[in-house]
Amino acid sequence: MDLQALSDFNLVATHGGFGRAGRVSGRPKATLSRRVAELEQSLGVRLIERGSQSLRLTDEGRALHARTDGLLAEVRETGEAVALGASTPKGRLRVSAPIVLAHAALGRIGARFAAAYPEVQLEIVADDRKVDPVEDGFDLVIRIDPSPDDRLVGRMFLTDQRWIVAHPDMLRPAVSPDGRVATVKAVLMSATTPGTVWRFGDSRGEIALQPEPVLRLSSLLMVHDAVRAGAGAAMVPKLLVEDDVAAGRLALWGVQTGPPVEIWALQNSRRLVGAKTRAFLDIVQKAFPEKLFIPPV
Repeated sequence: MDLQALSDFNLVATHGGFGRAGRVSGRPKATLSRRVAELEQSLGVRLIERGSQSLRLTDEGRALHARTDGLLAEVRETGEAVALGASTPKGRLRVSAPIVLAHAALGRIGARFAAAYPEVQLEIVADDRKVDPVEDGFDLVIRIDPSPDDRLVGRMFLTDQRWIVAHPDMLRPAVSPDGRVATVKAVLMSATTPGTVWRFGDSRGEIALQPEPVLRLSSLLMVHDAVRAGAGAAMVPKLLVEDDVAAGRLALWGVQTGPPVEIWALQNSRRLVGAKTRAFLDIVQKAFPEKLFIPPV
């Protein structure tokens, strides 16, 4: 495969047309069109549908763009680093992160990164979907308690806990002397499995409660608001409610028993760790030196 033709195709795909790609790169529109046509001929597939007023990628074109644009950017970045004798972070960096972590910490981390590395265009997308870094075009994905995946590698940079909390006026059910699990009105995530039992510890040992859903919500931020409004108890990340508990807006009933929650930064195992990715991970690591969430001051 001709890498220059592939680079020209990705340039056109990124900017949505031969004219715009030509203006950005300073290369003739006709040259870009010819190179893309040569790439299509070598691959034996149509990559771009050319209309009189618009341009559209085919399914094959979208797949090729998603899988190769980041790789070519890393090749260019590595070449520049070798030529300069240094690794200077530059270019675009896209990060996917869970909504709660993004809202609680990644805004200020992003600000530190932008100040330290002005040549990098950082984009952090808050999304609880399990995105695919290649198909969705992310350099880095942050996941909570990720399952093993041969396609992804990375490191755990933070631990958290799951807290059971409620409005201060809500009474926690008493522990049944006969060992039966008490029920409690609760605000649950939509995906919570029926029959879930909350097991948590306090000074009296382990306690079990059966949450009885009053509300089912698709976002932890909505769960947080509903609990603060007194709708019921909830099991939520510590990093989301620690300030509320400290200020007395929520009461802490206990901490879920079991191992801590692990938060990992992962990327495609087939890609080199570029300078901009390493720089971002270093900023994140410094923000959590003890691997524990520290709420903003």
